[in-house]
Amino acid sequence: MVQPYKHEPFTDFTEEENQKEYLKGLQTVNSYLGCDYDLVIGGEKIATEAKIISLNPANKQEVIGRVSKANRELAERAMQAAVEAFKTWRKTKPEMRADVLFKAAAILRRRKAEFSALLTKEAGKPWREADADAAEAIDFLEYYGRQMLLHKDGVPVQSRPNEFNRYDYIPLGVGIIISPWNFPLAIMAGTAVAAIVAGNTVLLKPASATPIVAAKFVEIMEEAGLPAGVLNFVPGSGAEVGDYLVDHKDTRFISFTGSREVGIRIYERASKVNDGQIWLKRVIAEMGGKDTMVVDSEADLELAAQSIVASSFGFAGQKCSACSRVIVVEDVYDQVLERVIELTKGLTVADPASITTFMGPVIDENAYQKIMEYIEIGKQEGRLVAGGTGDSSKGYFIQPTVFADLDPKARIMQEEIFGPVVGFSKAKTFDEAIEMANNTEYGLTGAVVTKNRYHMEKAREDFHVGNLYFNRGCTGAIVGYQPFGGFNMSGTDSKAGGPDYLLLHMQAKTTSEQF
Repeated sequence: MVQPYKHEPFTDFTEEENQKEYLKGLQTVNSYLGCDYDLVIGGEKIATEAKIISLNPANKQEVIGRVSKANRELAERAMQAAVEAFKTWRKTKPEMRADVLFKAAAILRRRKAEFSALLTKEAGKPWREADADAAEAIDFLEYYGRQMLLHKDGVPVQSRPNEFNRYDYIPLGVGIIISPWNFPLAIMAGTAVAAIVAGNTVLLKPASATPIVAAKFVEIMEEAGLPAGVLNFVPGSGAEVGDYLVDHKDTRFISFTGSREVGIRIYERASKVNDGQIWLKRVIAEMGGKDTMVVDSEADLELAAQSIVASSFGFAGQKCSACSRVIVVEDVYDQVLERVIELTKGLTVADPASITTFMGPVIDENAYQKIMEYIEIGKQEGRLVAGGTGDSSKGYFIQPTVFADLDPKARIMQEEIFGPVVGFSKAKTFDEAIEMANNTEYGLTGAVVTKNRYHMEKAREDFHVGNLYFNRGCTGAIVGYQPFGGFNMSGTDSKAGGPDYLLLHMQAKTTSEQF
């Protein structure tokens, strides 16, 4: 019998003991700042002269660590290690694979404060955001392990007299995992272990901004008993290593989380059949969003304002699910806007290592410059009512920014900014608000704040997003509770943390025996 899945609880930081534990985690991370980390290929640790240097986005003078950088030759070596390991890993019992995930979850749970602190240092996540990231990683390990135990015997199919038919799932082969920097533990771990527990071997290429979290997670998987060659750690540049692996004839699937532009590029490259390739590659992609919260005239306006601020500015808006567009029915537009402005101006923007910080820095110089450029665009397109300033002298800090009175087709209402910027537009009716909410090329998350049951049902049918929330914010999907993934340019409709996600990493095989 498969044990029931339980969501990993978030840490209550109002309790002094939990605060002490987090501070102890920060001390542990501080003790290994600046260390070097090797590639891991076929279980062998390999150091290279070329390094990816990870910096603290809240203090760009502080080096978190240096990670060896793979080149094409090493990428090829890792591919061959994965191909070889697949021969045996695909035949291991699903129960054994699941046990590796369960042990890794136990190790990570014991080191949760340390990993959360590392997320604070390397990704700039405030305490609660970092704790949620670590909890989600544990959830993925626990959930996917249980899902594999449910899928291991396939699905019953009909048999006729003197015949026995089976419908089983078998692994695909070697997968390339290209993970993002914004959830450098949860998404990196989730995408990697989903592939692994399904019987595949993988090459993990983490985001260059947050490779230390990934290196530490690879150590956990080794400690949990994962055999050599199943998980190969190959950080490197997208142009050199990423393209090479996506194009490789032995790559069976690519699991990618990141921007629309890179996702489209991967999808296009993966569609080409290269010399020696005998399959069509599968692409599992989550590519971002331009997420809208709709506020009805019949709504709890305080709930709406609190939810908008939390969804827009949690982790500096650097979530593909973050609220970046607000459509308010005109009768309550001014009230909602004024309360959001008031709440926004009360937010604390500072070093995320402090428990009092609500919002930390954005991830790096490129992100800072891009967001500040969008703020200048916003000043031309709408009315700046909060924020609009930044300071990159020590770290990459931008004040939470609100623009009002925007045309829903304005650039900052259409293009993914991926920062602490939210725009407001006014709708005459609820029906018009839903039309405006759908007026983007994305379809990831959305939220509707309303007391009107008919309006809820209309949104349930017509608001075209993969994750729709009522009377709450549009961020914070929990593994197994709100399977996560969107429509249109938000990706391939895959649902991370959902009951059919592992099936994307497997293929069905029918066998029929005549008696």
